[in-house]
Amino acid sequence: MVFEYILKKNGIDPASDLTIDQSISFGLTAAAFPGSQADYTVEFEPFATALEQQGQGFVVASLGVDSGYVPYTAYSARRSYMEENPDIIQGFTNAVQKGLEYVNTHTSEEIAETIHPQFPETDLSSLAIIVDRYKSQDTWKEDAVFTEESFLLLQNILEEAGELSRRVPYEDLVTTEFARRAAD
Repeated sequence: MVFEYILKKNGIDPASDLTIDQSISFGLTAAAFPGSQADYTVEFEPFATALEQQGQGFVVASLGVDSGYVPYTAYSARRSYMEENPDIIQGFTNAVQKGLEYVNTHTSEEIAETIHPQFPETDLSSLAIIVDRYKSQDTWKEDAVFTEESFLLLQNILEEAGELSRRVPYEDLVTTEFARRAAD
């Protein structure tokens, strides 16, 4: 959806100006790309970097940079749960904030060492390249506050893709009190 949104934003009609093959399982697109007739593929890491390192592709753009700040990661809880368990919500949010502070104050190599156990199939130097790319793209915010601007962008993308039947007011769905408290 983000890719199609960016194409439309740049005057390209995904339905008539190109062919998008969505028949391949998302987790298998990087493996399928080298032997396909495709000119481009949309990949998450570590697959994009692996294609580059194998000489089978090049990272030419970032959907995150080209789309604007899309909140790819958001956490949901029922209002009643948040009211009954504010300490759990605050503790979780504090942990997310601590992670953001870590990635924004450490080198790519230090971060790669820290996250390597979560990505044992990816070597440390590749992880450092990926982290460095994320840093250069300003992927990680300073805080976990889900802004109204990014909420509207997300709704624009969902609406453009035909996945949103009606818009929801920001204040009806988003609370920033825990994230703001964690950032302070």
